[in-house]
Amino acid sequence: MLRWMRSIVGWTEDRSGAISFVAPIMTHRVPRNAKWWYVFGSATMMFFGIQVVSGILLATLYAPSAADAYQSLVYIDTQVPMGWMLRAIHGWSSNAMIVMVLVHMLQVFLHGAFKYPRELTWMVGVLLLFCTLALAFTGQIMRWDQDAYWGLGIGASITDRIPFLGNQARNILLGGPYIGGATLSRFFALHVFVLPGLTIALVGLHLALILKNGISEMPKPGEVVDPATYRKTYEERTHRTGVPFWPDAAQRDMVFCGLALIVVVGLAALYGPFGPGGRPDPTLIDANPRPDGAFLWIFAALALLPPQIETFLLLAGGPVIVLGMLAVPLISNRGERAPTRRPLAVISVLVIGSAIAALTWLGVSSPWSPVMDAWTSVPTPVRMVRRLTPLQMQGALVLQNQQCRNCHALDGEGGMRGPDLTDVGGRLSWDQLVRQVQQGGGNMPAYGKTLSSAETVALAAFLQSCRVGGEPAARIPGALERAASSDSAPQALAPLGK
Repeated sequence: MLRWMRSIVGWTEDRSGAISFVAPIMTHRVPRNAKWWYVFGSATMMFFGIQVVSGILLATLYAPSAADAYQSLVYIDTQVPMGWMLRAIHGWSSNAMIVMVLVHMLQVFLHGAFKYPRELTWMVGVLLLFCTLALAFTGQIMRWDQDAYWGLGIGASITDRIPFLGNQARNILLGGPYIGGATLSRFFALHVFVLPGLTIALVGLHLALILKNGISEMPKPGEVVDPATYRKTYEERTHRTGVPFWPDAAQRDMVFCGLALIVVVGLAALYGPFGPGGRPDPTLIDANPRPDGAFLWIFAALALLPPQIETFLLLAGGPVIVLGMLAVPLISNRGERAPTRRPLAVISVLVIGSAIAALTWLGVSSPWSPVMDAWTSVPTPVRMVRRLTPLQMQGALVLQNQQCRNCHALDGEGGMRGPDLTDVGGRLSWDQLVRQVQQGGGNMPAYGKTLSSAETVALAAFLQSCRVGGEPAARIPGALERAASSDSAPQALAPLGK
């Protein structure tokens, strides 16, 4: 049997040269101290492989037409044996791939591994990052639900702002002047053919550059990169003290990849696939589209942009970020690599990481968006209606029926667009409450012509009862406050209401 296997391998090798091609790749020498920090690139490739295999299987079941795409996903989830698990693995491995790419690039940046002679390796890695993000974005469009439909609408409106070429760019993006069947076909082709092919080509180029220039060793303070001497010194040191990638370094890669795969499969089994949400319906004007987790920080940043510079930042921000990342090795390709000797690099990572984390949290909570069903689905907290007078109880009903809870929270439940009203009675006096309700201010509309005098008095009475821990009511002496303390409060407010 052994002789038979050798003859088959020998015959195949003689005609293909496969072993001769793969052997130098598997046995190339790497620095001895290239240990656990260097496993994230291999994990990224593993998850990309999972994406390709699971994507091919899903493509055999998915119907890339506007009329059938949504229902085909429901069919995969409910009718195909383990179809929901296949979709879940595809979705969670996509998120894992993004995480691994980001961590890998963070390690390369902090360790200065983008310096000479690995400038091109970094640039190709940047392109791979944006290919990965593009795959995730187009994958969300494949769900063809409310988030996909309205997200495309927002993207089309941004594209439409391009000077002179806005209409043409929007038509290219959507496959026509509006979102329809051609739009889904276009994004299906991008997600299944164009972007995977480009990613495979970039991965091959990335690996070729790694084999050409080697894997960077762990940085040490005092060891500087000098293009005049670095390559010769690196090759001599690697030849003298390095170890073959297989099996020495590959063992750590396999252990980490195995653990990461267990985590992803566990998350897929526990939480299931992503979407689809509600059916795409352009008549739902109260839809609140939200991107997947990797894009929540962009979602929040766009929502918080000042209107005066919104268009400029929307159009210029992306190209500036891409060009800035590509230019990193051109700006600094020599000198110290150790993070302790590069405080500016460490500070920039901390600042950018903190900003993205904060924006992601804001994207999750989206405090700028009203909770459109809060007035019907979020009840008034029981503790806030105990021992209320009939007038105050009527005000609680006014607060609920006038949909104030869509923008205002009580005990943290409700909208966050406006201030939390849990302790408003300790912050605003009676006349301030009435003035705010009737005249509005900031983002709040005026309700002077919407509420009757009796409703305004009742609402102000309830709001004045909203206090925490026995806090006294806020008091600013005035005619309205004196009127409210008497039986003639509704009559005193009559001229201001209906």
